[in-house]
Amino acid sequence: MEKILIVDDSAVQAEQLSAILAGEYNVTAAQTAAEGLREAGSGDYSLILMDVVMPEMDGFTLLKKLQEQPVTKNIPVILITGLSDVEYEQRGLMLGAVDYITKPLRPPVVKARVHTHIKLYNYRREFEEHSMLDPLTGIANRRKYDRSCIAKWYDAARMQVTFSVCMLDIDHFKAYNNMYGHPAGDQVLSAVAKTVSSYLQRSTDFFARYSGEEFVALFLGERSEKLYEHMRKIRQAVENLHIPHDPSISEWVTVSIGGVTVVPPAEGSYALYLKIADAMLYDAKKNGRNRVVWADERMRQLKEK
Repeated sequence: MEKILIVDDSAVQAEQLSAILAGEYNVTAAQTAAEGLREAGSGDYSLILMDVVMPEMDGFTLLKKLQEQPVTKNIPVILITGLSDVEYEQRGLMLGAVDYITKPLRPPVVKARVHTHIKLYNYRREFEEHSMLDPLTGIANRRKYDRSCIAKWYDAARMQVTFSVCMLDIDHFKAYNNMYGHPAGDQVLSAVAKTVSSYLQRSTDFFARYSGEEFVALFLGERSEKLYEHMRKIRQAVENLHIPHDPSISEWVTVSIGGVTVVPPAEGSYALYLKIADAMLYDAKKNGRNRVVWADERMRQLKEK
């Protein structure tokens, strides 16, 4: 059932809206703009119905704040108000609202507009999800990663839990392509992606093709030692596929992995920790490849000998 968030300081109006939509949607009500902003941050909602006139923070200000946050900026917002001035309507639409409903509320109109915008939202989301898959491996592509990494970083910062970023690279992939050809190289990419994906099954795990033979994974709420051991299992699982490599270089296709775990600091930057993960990957390759190097919460290295 689709989830709808109502943000309205009037308990009477919130109850009226809930009654109109009950049975067809899962409705949650927030009585202040600040509460609505926090609730919307879960990212679980398909639509927000918002009153314009509220104390402390009005609907226009809240709408602007929703547009500024990666997690909430794509959730459609319908503004509800008794203000009939065209300037208010124009302002709301210019700020990103998808529609405008004036009081008194008419149930058939509310239902019709809610249904239309949820249908459009789901269609757009389905289209975007399809466009964010790597066609070769079937996992998330770079575009999906670019949209997800900062959102997950903010989630970890908001909840003050650990955030981990991991870079994974297929060893000597250019040499493999030179010996076996690009079609065989494509099969290797697909096999590695499938194997790694099978180990990343939690709802908060994220795995994407970063570029060429390089992949990226993001994790929330896991200790560095646990992730380091988990990555060692993944590295071994890829080697255990026993995909023959150029014998002069390596017996089997293998991967090198680098990562870092941190509780996002107030002044921290995701880009900085991505660079640290990349540096750990570089160390893994420099020290012989087919190994894992990880920076823990205190920036101490965990690495295979």
